[in-house]
Amino acid sequence: MYAEHGTALLGYALRLTRDRGAAEDLVQETVLRAWRHTDQLLADGRPLRPWLFTVMGNLASDRRRASRSRPAEVGGELLEELPAEDELDRAIQSWQVADALAGLSPEHRAVLLETYYRGSSVAEAARVLGIPAGTVKSRSYYALRALHLALEERGWST
Repeated sequence: MYAEHGTALLGYALRLTRDRGAAEDLVQETVLRAWRHTDQLLADGRPLRPWLFTVMGNLASDRRRASRSRPAEVGGELLEELPAEDELDRAIQSWQVADALAGLSPEHRAVLLETYYRGSSVAEAARVLGIPAGTVKSRSYYALRALHLALEERGWST
C-alpha cells in the first residue's frame, strides 16, 4: 500500500502542511489507519486512494484545530534566554527586600543604604548623612529590626 500510494500521499501532505516532518507524520498516521481497517477496505472493492486522501485531509484539519486551541510552543532558544533558577530567586528576593525597605522610615532606610548597600563605615555614614556616629549605630540597629519584621510580615523566615 505504501509503495503504491506513499509518494502521492506525501505530496498531498506537503501541500497541506508546508512542513516535511508534519507531512511525514500525516502519511504515517494515514497508512496506519488504513492498515487497521484493511479488511473493510479490501472487502469494499472501491479504490483505496480516495479513502486515503480523505483520511489525510481529516487528520490535517484535526491537527490545525488542535494547534489553535493550545498556546504556541516555545523553542529552546527562548528558554536559554531565561535566567537560571538561582538568578530568578535572587531577583525575586531583591524585589521583596526593596519593597520592605520602602516601608521603613526615611531615616532608617538612609542609614541601611549607606552602611549595607554602599558599604560605608559608621564614621563615613555619619559624615555623609550629617549625623553623629552613635545615631548611625542606633538607627542601624532599629532599622535592621524593622526590616526583619517587615520581611517576616511578607512571609520570610530567618
